[in-house]
Amino acid sequence: MINAVGREIPEEILKATGKEPFKGVYAYDNYEYTKAAPTVRTLNDPTRSKLVENIHDALVKCGIKDGMVLSFHHHFREGDYVVNMVMEEVHKMGIKDIMICASSLGKAHDPIVPYIEDGTITGIQSSGVRGKIGEAISTGRLKNLAIMRSHGGRVRAIESGEVHIDIAFIGAPTCDEYGNMRANGGKSDCGVLSYAMVDAQYADKVVAVTDCLVPFPNIPASISMVDVDYVCVVDEIGNPAKIATGAAKPTTDVRKIMMADYCTKFVVNTPYFKEGFSYQTGVGGASIASTISLGKIMEERGIHMGLGLGGITTPMCELLAKGLVNKLVDTQDFDQGAIESIKTNPNHFEISASEYANPFNKGAYVNKLDFVILASLEVDVNFNCNVVVGSDGMITGAQGGHPDTAAGAKCTIVIAPLLQGRIPAICTNVTTVTTPGESVDVVITDYGIAINPRRQDLIECMKGVDLPFCTIEELRDKAYAMVGTPDPVQFDDRVVGVIEARDGTIIDVVRKIKDYEFEDEQ
Repeated sequence: MINAVGREIPEEILKATGKEPFKGVYAYDNYEYTKAAPTVRTLNDPTRSKLVENIHDALVKCGIKDGMVLSFHHHFREGDYVVNMVMEEVHKMGIKDIMICASSLGKAHDPIVPYIEDGTITGIQSSGVRGKIGEAISTGRLKNLAIMRSHGGRVRAIESGEVHIDIAFIGAPTCDEYGNMRANGGKSDCGVLSYAMVDAQYADKVVAVTDCLVPFPNIPASISMVDVDYVCVVDEIGNPAKIATGAAKPTTDVRKIMMADYCTKFVVNTPYFKEGFSYQTGVGGASIASTISLGKIMEERGIHMGLGLGGITTPMCELLAKGLVNKLVDTQDFDQGAIESIKTNPNHFEISASEYANPFNKGAYVNKLDFVILASLEVDVNFNCNVVVGSDGMITGAQGGHPDTAAGAKCTIVIAPLLQGRIPAICTNVTTVTTPGESVDVVITDYGIAINPRRQDLIECMKGVDLPFCTIEELRDKAYAMVGTPDPVQFDDRVVGVIEARDGTIIDVVRKIKDYEFEDEQ
Protein backbone atom coordinates (compact mmCIF):
# COMPACT_ATOMS: atom_id res chain seq x y z
CA MET A 1 0.00 0.00 0.00
CA ILE A 2 1.50 3.34 -1.10
CA ASN A 3 0.56 6.27 1.14
CA ALA A 4 0.29 10.01 0.43
CA VAL A 5 4.06 10.60 0.78
CA GLY A 6 4.88 7.72 -1.54
CA ARG A 7 5.98 5.27 1.14
CA GLU A 8 5.05 1.61 0.86
CA ILE A 9 3.37 0.38 4.03
CA PRO A 10 3.35 -3.44 4.21
CA GLU A 11 -0.10 -4.98 4.26
CA GLU A 12 0.83 -7.12 7.25
CA ILE A 13 1.68 -3.98 9.27
CA LEU A 14 -1.66 -2.40 8.43
CA LYS A 15 -3.41 -5.60 9.55
CA ALA A 16 -1.31 -6.00 12.71
CA THR A 17 -1.89 -2.41 13.83
CA GLY A 18 -5.42 -1.89 12.50
CA LYS A 19 -4.14 1.33 10.97
CA GLU A 20 -4.64 3.06 7.64
CA PRO A 21 -1.90 4.52 5.44
CA PHE A 22 -1.31 8.26 5.69
CA LYS A 23 -3.73 10.16 3.43
CA GLY A 24 -2.64 13.77 3.87
CA VAL A 25 -2.08 16.31 6.61
CA TYR A 26 -5.71 17.42 6.93
CA ALA A 27 -7.50 14.21 5.97
CA TYR A 28 -9.16 13.92 9.40
CA ASP A 29 -10.43 17.49 9.68
CA ASN A 30 -13.98 17.52 11.16
CA TYR A 31 -13.61 13.89 12.33
CA GLU A 32 -15.95 12.79 15.13
CA TYR A 33 -15.14 10.31 17.90
CA THR A 34 -16.03 9.51 21.51
CA LYS A 35 -13.33 10.05 24.10
CA ALA A 36 -12.12 7.19 26.27
CA ALA A 37 -12.42 7.08 30.06
CA PRO A 38 -10.28 5.54 32.81
CA THR A 39 -11.43 3.06 35.44
CA VAL A 40 -11.68 5.03 38.69
CA ARG A 41 -11.73 3.68 42.24
CA THR A 42 -13.31 6.25 44.53
CA LEU A 43 -11.86 7.52 47.79
CA ASN A 44 -14.56 8.57 50.27
CA ASP A 45 -12.87 7.58 53.54
CA PRO A 46 -10.98 10.69 54.72
CA THR A 47 -8.70 8.60 56.93
CA ARG A 48 -7.29 6.52 54.06
CA SER A 49 -3.82 7.71 53.08
CA LYS A 50 -2.47 7.91 49.53
CA LEU A 51 1.13 7.72 50.76
CA VAL A 52 3.03 4.53 49.96
CA GLU A 53 6.41 3.44 51.32
CA ASN A 54 8.25 2.92 48.04
CA ILE A 55 7.93 2.10 44.34
CA HIS A 56 7.44 -1.59 45.10
CA ASP A 57 4.51 -0.78 47.38
CA ALA A 58 3.02 1.47 44.70
CA LEU A 59 3.27 -1.26 42.07
CA VAL A 60 1.63 -3.81 44.38
CA LYS A 61 -1.23 -1.47 45.31
CA CYS A 62 -1.76 -0.65 41.62
CA GLY A 63 -2.08 -4.36 40.84
CA ILE A 64 0.95 -4.65 38.57
CA LYS A 65 0.85 -7.72 36.35
CA ASP A 66 2.26 -9.04 33.09
CA GLY A 67 1.23 -7.23 29.92
CA MET A 68 0.40 -3.86 31.44
CA VAL A 69 1.00 -0.42 29.91
CA LEU A 70 3.07 1.94 32.08
CA SER A 71 3.47 5.61 31.16
CA PHE A 72 6.09 8.27 31.91
CA HIS A 73 6.87 11.88 31.01
CA HIS A 74 10.20 13.36 29.96
CA HIS A 75 10.32 16.88 31.38
CA PHE A 76 13.67 16.01 32.99
CA ARG A 77 15.07 14.90 29.63
CA GLU A 78 18.58 13.47 30.18
CA GLY A 79 18.27 14.07 33.91
CA ASP A 80 15.28 11.77 34.45
CA TYR A 81 15.48 9.07 37.15
CA VAL A 82 11.85 7.91 37.35
CA VAL A 83 11.72 5.52 34.37
CA ASN A 84 14.81 3.62 35.53
CA MET A 85 13.75 3.31 39.18
CA VAL A 86 10.27 2.04 38.27
CA MET A 87 11.45 -0.42 35.65
CA GLU A 88 14.19 -1.75 37.95
CA GLU A 89 11.53 -2.63 40.51
CA VAL A 90 9.23 -4.12 37.86
CA HIS A 91 12.15 -6.30 36.75
CA LYS A 92 12.92 -7.40 40.32
CA MET A 93 9.30 -8.46 40.74
CA GLY A 94 9.59 -10.74 37.70
CA ILE A 95 6.90 -8.93 35.74
CA LYS A 96 7.07 -9.47 31.97
CA ASP A 97 5.66 -8.14 28.71
CA ILE A 98 5.40 -4.48 29.76
CA MET A 99 4.56 -1.77 27.25
CA ILE A 100 6.19 1.59 27.99
CA CYS A 101 4.18 4.56 26.77
CA ALA A 102 6.45 7.57 27.29
CA SER A 103 6.30 11.11 25.98
CA SER A 104 9.96 10.51 25.04
CA LEU A 105 12.95 8.35 26.01
CA GLY A 106 16.61 9.34 25.94
CA LYS A 107 20.13 8.30 26.81
CA ALA A 108 19.25 8.64 30.48
CA HIS A 109 17.23 5.47 30.05
CA ASP A 110 20.03 3.29 28.64
CA PRO A 111 19.88 1.13 31.82
CA ILE A 112 16.51 -0.36 30.81
CA VAL A 113 17.92 -2.02 27.66
CA PRO A 114 18.62 -5.32 29.51
CA TYR A 115 14.92 -5.38 30.39
CA ILE A 116 14.13 -5.24 26.67
CA GLU A 117 16.47 -8.15 26.06
CA ASP A 118 15.01 -10.34 28.83
CA GLY A 119 11.35 -9.70 27.97
CA THR A 120 10.45 -7.42 30.87
CA ILE A 121 9.74 -4.74 28.26
CA THR A 122 8.31 -5.95 24.96
CA GLY A 123 6.75 -2.77 23.59
CA ILE A 124 7.63 0.93 23.41
CA GLN A 125 5.43 3.81 22.35
CA SER A 126 7.14 7.19 22.41
CA SER A 127 7.75 10.42 20.57
CA GLY A 128 11.17 8.94 19.91
CA VAL A 129 14.20 7.33 21.50
CA ARG A 130 17.90 8.03 21.68
CA GLY A 131 20.94 6.13 22.86
CA LYS A 132 20.98 2.40 23.49
CA ILE A 133 17.19 2.02 23.38
CA GLY A 134 17.19 3.29 19.81
CA GLU A 135 19.95 0.85 19.00
CA ALA A 136 18.03 -2.01 20.62
CA ILE A 137 14.93 -1.27 18.52
CA SER A 138 16.85 -0.72 15.29
CA THR A 139 18.68 -4.02 15.68
CA GLY A 140 15.56 -6.05 16.34
CA ARG A 141 15.84 -6.70 20.07
CA LEU A 142 12.40 -5.32 21.01
CA LYS A 143 9.82 -8.10 20.66
CA ASN A 144 6.92 -5.95 19.44
CA LEU A 145 6.68 -2.95 17.14
CA ALA A 146 7.93 0.37 18.47
CA ILE A 147 5.35 3.10 17.82
CA MET A 148 6.63 6.66 17.32
CA ARG A 149 4.13 9.50 17.69
CA SER A 150 4.31 13.28 17.80
CA HIS A 151 3.38 15.04 21.04
CA GLY A 152 -0.04 15.82 19.62
CA GLY A 153 -0.36 12.30 18.26
CA ARG A 154 0.36 10.79 21.68
CA VAL A 155 -2.43 12.80 23.32
CA ARG A 156 -4.79 11.84 20.48
CA ALA A 157 -3.99 8.15 20.96
CA ILE A 158 -4.65 8.30 24.71
CA GLU A 159 -7.78 10.47 24.62
CA SER A 160 -9.32 8.38 21.84
CA GLY A 161 -8.71 5.12 23.72
CA GLU A 162 -6.31 3.73 21.16
CA VAL A 163 -3.76 3.55 23.97
CA HIS A 164 -5.02 2.56 27.41
CA ILE A 165 -2.62 3.29 30.28
CA ASP A 166 -2.80 0.94 33.26
CA ILE A 167 -0.41 2.85 35.54
CA ALA A 168 1.02 6.34 35.05
CA PHE A 169 4.13 7.33 36.99
CA ILE A 170 4.51 11.10 37.16
CA GLY A 171 7.69 12.69 38.47
CA ALA A 172 6.55 15.69 40.51
CA PRO A 173 9.02 18.33 41.74
CA THR A 174 6.56 19.06 44.56
CA CYS A 175 3.54 17.12 45.76
CA ASP A 176 1.35 17.04 48.85
CA GLU A 177 0.13 13.89 50.59
CA TYR A 178 -3.11 13.95 48.61
CA GLY A 179 -1.49 14.12 45.16
CA ASN A 180 -1.56 17.77 44.12
CA MET A 181 1.51 18.10 41.88
CA ARG A 182 3.45 21.17 40.80
CA ALA A 183 6.49 21.47 38.55
CA ASN A 184 8.24 24.02 40.78
CA GLY A 185 9.05 24.74 44.40
CA GLY A 186 11.28 21.75 45.14
CA LYS A 187 14.88 20.69 44.67
CA SER A 188 14.21 19.15 41.23
CA ASP A 189 12.14 21.75 39.39
CA CYS A 190 11.30 21.13 35.72
CA GLY A 191 9.07 24.11 34.93
CA VAL A 192 5.87 22.47 33.64
CA LEU A 193 4.19 19.04 33.67
CA SER A 194 2.31 19.44 30.39
CA TYR A 195 2.99 16.02 28.85
CA ALA A 196 1.88 14.15 31.99
CA MET A 197 -1.53 15.82 32.23
CA VAL A 198 -3.23 13.48 29.77
CA ASP A 199 -1.71 10.47 31.57
CA ALA A 200 -3.18 11.66 34.87
CA GLN A 201 -6.61 12.10 33.34
CA TYR A 202 -6.82 8.83 31.40
CA ALA A 203 -4.72 6.22 33.26
CA ASP A 204 -6.50 3.71 35.47
CA LYS A 205 -3.95 4.27 38.26
CA VAL A 206 -1.78 7.34 38.80
CA VAL A 207 1.30 7.42 41.02
CA ALA A 208 2.89 10.74 41.93
CA VAL A 209 6.63 10.23 42.48
CA THR A 210 8.23 13.15 44.32
CA ASP A 211 11.40 14.09 46.19
CA CYS A 212 9.75 17.06 47.87
CA LEU A 213 6.60 16.41 49.92
CA VAL A 214 4.99 19.73 50.84
CA PRO A 215 2.05 20.66 53.08
CA PHE A 216 -1.49 20.26 51.74
CA PRO A 217 -2.81 21.94 49.60
CA ASN A 218 -0.05 22.29 47.00
CA ILE A 219 -1.89 24.75 44.77
CA PRO A 220 -2.32 25.92 42.09
CA ALA A 221 -1.64 22.35 41.01
CA SER A 222 -0.43 21.37 37.54
CA ILE A 223 -2.02 17.97 38.15
CA SER A 224 -4.84 17.68 40.66
CA MET A 225 -5.35 15.25 43.52
CA VAL A 226 -8.65 14.16 41.93
CA ASP A 227 -6.66 12.12 39.38
CA VAL A 228 -4.03 10.66 41.75
CA ASP A 229 -4.20 7.27 43.47
CA TYR A 230 -0.88 7.12 45.32
CA VAL A 231 2.01 9.34 46.37
CA CYS A 232 5.52 7.90 46.64
CA VAL A 233 8.40 9.89 48.14
CA VAL A 234 11.90 9.03 46.87
CA ASP A 235 15.35 10.53 47.31
CA GLU A 236 15.61 12.05 43.82
CA ILE A 237 13.32 12.15 40.80
CA GLY A 238 15.80 13.79 38.44
CA ASN A 239 18.69 16.14 37.85
CA PRO A 240 17.50 19.50 36.44
CA ALA A 241 21.07 20.37 35.43
CA LYS A 242 20.77 17.77 32.66
CA ILE A 243 17.60 19.20 31.12
CA ALA A 244 19.61 21.52 28.86
CA THR A 245 21.71 18.82 27.22
CA GLY A 246 21.96 17.57 23.66
CA ALA A 247 20.11 19.82 21.22
CA ALA A 248 18.87 22.28 23.82
CA LYS A 249 21.92 24.54 23.88
CA PRO A 250 22.81 27.87 22.22
CA THR A 251 25.35 27.64 19.42
CA THR A 252 28.66 29.32 18.61
CA ASP A 253 28.89 27.51 15.26
CA VAL A 254 29.43 30.12 12.53
CA ARG A 255 27.39 28.12 9.99
CA LYS A 256 24.42 27.84 12.32
CA ILE A 257 24.55 31.54 13.16
CA MET A 258 24.59 32.33 9.43
CA MET A 259 21.55 30.12 8.85
CA ALA A 260 19.81 31.83 11.77
CA ASP A 261 20.48 35.20 10.14
CA TYR A 262 19.06 33.90 6.85
CA CYS A 263 16.00 32.70 8.75
CA THR A 264 15.46 36.05 10.42
CA LYS A 265 15.75 37.93 7.14
CA PHE A 266 13.22 35.56 5.58
CA VAL A 267 10.77 35.92 8.46
CA VAL A 268 10.82 39.72 8.50
CA ASN A 269 10.11 39.86 4.75
CA THR A 270 6.91 37.81 4.97
CA PRO A 271 3.45 39.34 5.48
CA TYR A 272 3.12 37.39 8.75
CA PHE A 273 5.80 39.45 10.51
CA LYS A 274 3.66 42.17 12.01
CA GLU A 275 2.50 43.38 15.41
CA GLY A 276 1.13 40.49 17.48
CA PHE A 277 2.60 37.64 15.40
CA SER A 278 2.91 34.14 16.91
CA TYR A 279 6.10 32.11 16.85
CA GLN A 280 7.74 28.87 17.94
CA THR A 281 11.23 27.47 17.55
CA GLY A 282 12.69 24.05 18.10
CA VAL A 283 15.74 23.56 20.31
CA GLY A 284 18.44 23.15 17.68
CA GLY A 285 21.34 25.59 17.91
CA ALA A 286 20.35 27.45 14.74
CA SER A 287 16.72 27.66 15.86
CA ILE A 288 17.71 29.19 19.19
CA ALA A 289 20.08 31.60 17.41
CA SER A 290 17.23 32.68 15.12
CA THR A 291 15.19 33.70 18.16
CA ILE A 292 18.06 35.89 19.36
CA SER A 293 18.56 37.58 15.98
CA LEU A 294 14.82 38.04 15.48
CA GLY A 295 14.59 39.73 18.88
CA LYS A 296 17.05 42.39 17.74
CA ILE A 297 14.92 43.22 14.68
CA MET A 298 11.76 43.31 16.80
CA GLU A 299 13.40 45.77 19.16
CA GLU A 300 14.63 47.98 16.31
CA ARG A 301 11.23 48.07 14.59
CA GLY A 302 9.05 48.20 17.69
CA ILE A 303 7.22 44.98 16.75
CA HIS A 304 5.92 42.73 19.51
CA MET A 305 5.28 39.00 19.46
CA GLY A 306 1.76 38.27 20.66
CA LEU A 307 2.42 34.63 21.47
CA GLY A 308 5.50 32.49 21.95
CA LEU A 309 4.63 28.81 22.01
CA GLY A 310 5.87 25.31 22.75
CA GLY A 311 9.11 24.18 24.29
CA ILE A 312 10.62 27.28 25.83
CA THR A 313 14.27 28.37 26.06
CA THR A 314 16.01 31.27 27.82
CA PRO A 315 16.15 33.54 24.72
CA MET A 316 12.34 33.47 24.45
CA CYS A 317 12.07 34.27 28.17
CA GLU A 318 14.45 37.21 27.72
CA LEU A 319 12.20 38.61 25.00
CA LEU A 320 9.26 38.24 27.39
CA ALA A 321 11.16 40.02 30.17
CA LYS A 322 12.00 42.90 27.78
CA GLY A 323 8.33 43.32 26.92
CA LEU A 324 8.84 42.17 23.32
CA VAL A 325 6.55 39.16 23.83
CA ASN A 326 3.07 39.47 25.33
CA LYS A 327 2.60 35.86 26.45
CA LEU A 328 4.60 32.64 26.53
CA VAL A 329 2.52 29.46 26.43
CA ASP A 330 4.64 26.57 27.61
CA THR A 331 4.64 22.78 27.25
CA GLN A 332 8.28 22.07 28.12
CA ASP A 333 11.19 24.00 29.59
CA PHE A 334 14.51 23.29 27.95
CA ASP A 335 16.84 25.11 30.33
CA GLN A 336 17.10 26.69 33.76
CA GLY A 337 16.26 30.16 32.46
CA ALA A 338 12.89 28.93 31.22
CA ILE A 339 12.22 27.10 34.50
CA GLU A 340 12.93 30.28 36.46
CA SER A 341 10.80 32.41 34.11
CA ILE A 342 7.61 30.42 34.61
CA LYS A 343 8.06 30.69 38.37
CA THR A 344 8.21 34.47 38.34
CA ASN A 345 6.69 35.98 35.18
CA PRO A 346 2.87 36.25 35.27
CA ASN A 347 2.73 36.21 31.46
CA HIS A 348 4.42 32.80 31.20
CA PHE A 349 1.75 30.07 31.23
CA GLU A 350 1.65 26.27 31.48
CA ILE A 351 -0.71 24.41 29.12
CA SER A 352 -1.47 20.74 28.50
CA ALA A 353 -0.09 18.81 25.54
CA SER A 354 -3.67 18.46 24.31
CA GLU A 355 -4.14 22.23 24.28
CA TYR A 356 -0.80 22.48 22.53
CA ALA A 357 -1.01 20.06 19.64
CA ASN A 358 -3.77 17.42 19.73
CA PRO A 359 -5.19 17.13 16.18
CA PHE A 360 -8.35 15.48 17.55
CA ASN A 361 -9.70 18.32 19.68
CA LYS A 362 -11.66 21.43 18.76
CA GLY A 363 -8.60 23.55 18.11
CA ALA A 364 -5.04 23.44 19.45
CA TYR A 365 -2.53 26.27 19.91
CA VAL A 366 -0.40 25.04 17.00
CA ASN A 367 -3.20 26.05 14.65
CA LYS A 368 -2.67 29.69 15.64
CA LEU A 369 1.05 29.82 14.78
CA ASP A 370 2.33 32.27 12.20
CA PHE A 371 5.88 30.88 12.21
CA VAL A 372 7.57 27.72 13.40
CA ILE A 373 11.34 27.28 13.08
CA LEU A 374 12.42 23.63 13.10
CA ALA A 375 15.51 21.48 12.61
CA SER A 376 15.79 18.19 10.72
CA LEU A 377 18.21 15.32 10.25
CA GLU A 378 17.26 15.05 6.57
CA VAL A 379 15.04 16.83 4.06
CA ASP A 380 14.29 15.39 0.64
CA VAL A 381 13.41 16.99 -2.70
CA ASN A 382 9.71 16.68 -1.85
CA PHE A 383 10.33 18.66 1.38
CA ASN A 384 9.62 15.59 3.52
CA CYS A 385 11.55 15.72 6.80
CA ASN A 386 13.14 12.99 8.90
CA VAL A 387 13.80 13.72 12.57
CA VAL A 388 13.80 10.18 14.01
CA VAL A 389 16.06 7.83 12.03
CA GLY A 390 19.71 8.65 11.34
CA SER A 391 21.18 8.31 7.87
CA ASP A 392 22.78 5.08 9.14
CA GLY A 393 19.34 3.63 9.82
CA MET A 394 19.59 3.91 13.61
CA ILE A 395 16.68 5.39 15.56
CA THR A 396 18.26 8.41 17.18
CA GLY A 397 15.69 11.19 17.54
CA ALA A 398 12.12 12.14 18.32
CA GLN A 399 9.16 13.60 16.45
CA GLY A 400 8.29 15.89 19.36
CA GLY A 401 6.02 18.65 18.09
CA HIS A 402 7.66 18.73 14.64
CA PRO A 403 4.72 17.38 12.58
CA ASP A 404 2.17 19.16 14.80
CA THR A 405 3.61 22.64 14.44
CA ALA A 406 4.42 22.15 10.76
CA ALA A 407 0.78 21.29 10.10
CA GLY A 408 -0.51 24.27 12.07
CA ALA A 409 1.81 27.15 11.20
CA LYS A 410 1.23 29.58 8.36
CA CYS A 411 4.97 29.50 7.61
CA THR A 412 7.00 26.40 8.48
CA ILE A 413 10.76 26.91 8.18
CA VAL A 414 13.23 24.04 8.49
CA ILE A 415 16.88 24.88 9.17
CA ALA A 416 19.45 22.21 8.32
CA PRO A 417 23.12 22.34 7.26
CA LEU A 418 23.69 21.05 3.76
CA LEU A 419 25.93 18.35 5.20
CA GLN A 420 25.70 16.61 8.57
CA GLY A 421 29.37 15.71 8.86
CA ARG A 422 29.98 13.93 5.54
CA ILE A 423 26.32 12.99 5.09
CA PRO A 424 23.99 15.05 2.85
CA ALA A 425 21.11 16.48 4.88
CA ILE A 426 19.34 17.45 1.64
CA CYS A 427 18.74 14.28 -0.35
CA THR A 428 16.58 12.59 -2.95
CA ASN A 429 14.66 10.52 -0.41
CA VAL A 430 14.84 10.76 3.37
CA THR A 431 15.58 7.55 5.25
CA THR A 432 12.24 7.78 7.02
CA VAL A 433 9.43 10.32 6.62
CA THR A 434 8.30 11.87 9.89
CA THR A 435 6.93 15.24 8.71
CA PRO A 436 5.28 15.37 5.26
CA GLY A 437 6.55 17.92 2.75
CA GLU A 438 2.99 19.10 2.29
CA SER A 439 3.37 21.06 5.55
CA VAL A 440 6.96 22.31 5.08
CA ASP A 441 7.26 25.70 3.39
CA VAL A 442 10.94 26.72 3.46
CA VAL A 443 14.28 24.93 3.88
CA ILE A 444 17.24 27.05 4.93
CA THR A 445 20.79 25.69 4.62
CA ASP A 446 24.25 27.21 4.78
CA TYR A 447 24.43 26.95 0.96
CA GLY A 448 21.03 28.32 -0.01
CA ILE A 449 17.31 28.60 0.68
CA ALA A 450 14.55 26.63 -1.06
CA ILE A 451 10.87 27.55 -0.94
CA ASN A 452 8.31 24.80 -1.47
CA PRO A 453 6.71 25.35 -4.93
CA ARG A 454 3.35 24.89 -3.21
CA ARG A 455 3.94 28.31 -1.63
CA GLN A 456 3.90 30.61 -4.63
CA ASP A 457 2.79 33.40 -2.28
CA LEU A 458 6.07 33.15 -0.35
CA ILE A 459 8.08 32.95 -3.58
CA GLU A 460 6.36 36.13 -4.75
CA CYS A 461 6.98 38.10 -1.56
CA MET A 462 10.69 37.16 -1.60
CA LYS A 463 11.31 38.71 -5.01
CA GLY A 464 14.00 41.36 -4.56
CA VAL A 465 15.04 40.06 -1.13
CA ASP A 466 18.81 39.59 -0.95
CA LEU A 467 18.99 35.94 0.09
CA PRO A 468 20.60 32.94 -1.70
CA PHE A 469 17.46 31.34 -3.12
CA CYS A 470 17.59 28.15 -5.18
CA THR A 471 15.53 25.02 -5.73
CA ILE A 472 15.56 22.08 -3.34
CA GLU A 473 16.99 19.95 -6.18
CA GLU A 474 19.90 22.39 -6.54
CA LEU A 475 20.64 22.05 -2.84
CA ARG A 476 20.57 18.26 -3.16
CA ASP A 477 22.92 18.43 -6.15
CA LYS A 478 25.37 20.68 -4.28
CA ALA A 479 25.48 18.22 -1.39
CA TYR A 480 26.02 15.22 -3.67
CA ALA A 481 28.73 17.08 -5.61
CA MET A 482 30.66 17.62 -2.38
CA VAL A 483 30.51 14.14 -0.87
CA GLY A 484 29.03 11.90 -3.54
CA THR A 485 25.66 10.22 -3.75
CA PRO A 486 25.21 8.28 -0.51
CA ASP A 487 24.67 4.53 -0.63
CA PRO A 488 21.23 3.54 0.65
CA VAL A 489 21.06 2.04 4.14
CA GLN A 490 20.82 -1.73 4.08
CA PHE A 491 17.73 -2.93 5.93
CA ASP A 492 16.23 -6.36 6.56
CA ASP A 493 12.63 -7.05 5.60
CA ARG A 494 11.55 -7.09 9.25
CA VAL A 495 9.69 -3.97 10.38
CA VAL A 496 10.72 -2.97 13.90
CA GLY A 497 8.93 0.36 14.21
CA VAL A 498 6.04 2.41 12.90
CA ILE A 499 6.08 6.16 12.38
CA GLU A 500 2.57 7.46 12.91
CA ALA A 501 1.30 10.67 11.42
CA ARG A 502 -0.30 12.89 14.03
CA ASP A 503 -3.77 11.61 13.04
CA GLY A 504 -2.78 7.99 13.77
CA THR A 505 -2.31 6.80 10.20
CA ILE A 506 1.01 5.28 9.18
CA ILE A 507 3.36 7.66 7.41
CA ASP A 508 6.34 5.28 7.34
CA VAL A 509 7.89 2.19 8.87
CA VAL A 510 11.35 1.53 10.31
CA ARG A 511 13.08 -1.68 9.34
CA LYS A 512 15.78 -3.61 11.15
CA ILE A 513 19.31 -2.65 10.19
CA LYS A 514 20.86 -5.44 8.14
CA ASP A 515 23.81 -7.42 9.52
CA TYR A 516 24.42 -4.98 12.38
CA GLU A 517 27.37 -5.85 14.57
CA PHE A 518 27.12 -4.89 18.23
CA GLU A 519 29.97 -2.85 19.66
CA ASP A 520 32.08 -4.48 22.32
CA GLU A 521 30.92 -2.90 25.58
CA GLN A 522 33.74 -4.28 27.67
